[in-house]
Amino acid sequence: MFKSRKKDKSSAENKKPAETIQTVFNDLSVSDDFKQSSVANRNRSFFIGFYETLTDAEILHNDILPNVQKAMAIDEFTALLPFEEIIISEDVTIVRDAVLQGSVCIYNSNNMQQFCLVKAKSAKERQVAPPEVEFSVVGPKESFVESYGTNIHLIRKRLPISNLVVKERTVGKLSKTKIGVLYIEGIANKENYNTVLQRIEDLKIDQIVDSSYLTQLIQDNQHSPFPQFIDTERPDRIASVLGEGKVVIIVDGAPHALIGPTTIFEFFSAFEDYYLNWLVASFFRLVRFFAVLFSILVTPLYVAVLTYHYELIPKDMVSTLVTSRTAIPLPPILEALILELAIELLREAGARLPTKVGQTIGIVGGIVIGTASVEAGLTSNVLLIIVALAALASFTTPVYQMGNTIRLIRFPFLLMSHYIGLIGVAISFCFLLIHLLRLSSLGRPFLEPLYPLRVYDLKDALIRLPFLFQSKRPIETQTEDTLKFDSSKAKHKNDEN
Repeated sequence: MFKSRKKDKSSAENKKPAETIQTVFNDLSVSDDFKQSSVANRNRSFFIGFYETLTDAEILHNDILPNVQKAMAIDEFTALLPFEEIIISEDVTIVRDAVLQGSVCIYNSNNMQQFCLVKAKSAKERQVAPPEVEFSVVGPKESFVESYGTNIHLIRKRLPISNLVVKERTVGKLSKTKIGVLYIEGIANKENYNTVLQRIEDLKIDQIVDSSYLTQLIQDNQHSPFPQFIDTERPDRIASVLGEGKVVIIVDGAPHALIGPTTIFEFFSAFEDYYLNWLVASFFRLVRFFAVLFSILVTPLYVAVLTYHYELIPKDMVSTLVTSRTAIPLPPILEALILELAIELLREAGARLPTKVGQTIGIVGGIVIGTASVEAGLTSNVLLIIVALAALASFTTPVYQMGNTIRLIRFPFLLMSHYIGLIGVAISFCFLLIHLLRLSSLGRPFLEPLYPLRVYDLKDALIRLPFLFQSKRPIETQTEDTLKFDSSKAKHKNDEN
């Protein structure tokens, strides 16, 4: 009984009418921006279908239609039409997908089994401009845009080599987003780029709007607040990391590229560091790293000391703290939370408002709220200074996603310091360290080169030594070709007197 039903179902599916070009055009015609027209030519009629919102009208009227009138058959279009991307196909599924991506479909009324597809997509895109998030005084002033082809061009311009490989995949049942995985053949580890390709191919999702979607879907630990891919808008940084054996992901419609595998120390190094003297760059890196530690720990330490550990306060500071907190009715934890939340509100308001208004709100709001809260007796002036410095310190991270993570993890430290004092801060730090030890990026240790200890990679971690000491590629990426250059020859100078 069950077998007969299954047989009936399969036979019904077999009777389903095959899709034709008329059914495809009828489905597309439901949308008012899809246009159909016919061109008569020597007793032959050619039919054209396209989306006017995706197609360049100048290309259509100046290059396609005049040449269609000269042709006798579909095969002649490859010679007549002045385009590189011309596809002759008999598959209506390919026709549907191509038209939805900006192509013009042409077919002959006498031969409705063969179709010509001409790519005439309208090139409406933002021009290349200076970086906004990773701006640097020294170095190139180009950044990625929302065009996939333009972004690949900016990379290939810096790496004109045949070993630079681009593997393209399409993800999203609705968006049909083009994703490119870039690596240098012979340098990049096969396991790294095969892992990325496999994770992208396994995605089952309706749409990918931006590279941030992809980051959350393919990173090793999706529940970690720490980003496991570096998000950058600088093509010069992409060209550099490709030379180190890393894998890069470009998403169509996203003005940022993703870099992996990565380590936590790379989030504290701006690419401008490589354009500066190594002493200056190393100093700035150390400043950023200690600024992040200061931003996370300073407010919890203030709350812990005032709540449980009065004896740790220096005698010279006791009178200052007592004076500042004499008229404060709130405990230190509420005082700190009020200021921290006020800072976060100002930051969110400044980010969401237009640029000029946001800057005004940030500056005026900070001054007014800070002064008013101190005069009203809700917060002390000492804590106001501490929270303001902590907020400034959190802005020193060059990667925006890491800055958001630092803002988030301050609050668990703050609550633990209120409940059990300095022991709570120590426990929170231990949990943070354990989480970082277990974290990985494309299967590579996130805390490298500290864990596992790799002394050679320390040359470009917390500090940056001169380029002459970095003749080998990072051990972290496990590259096939580990040598960048011969250090002995690089140190030799053939100066003539």
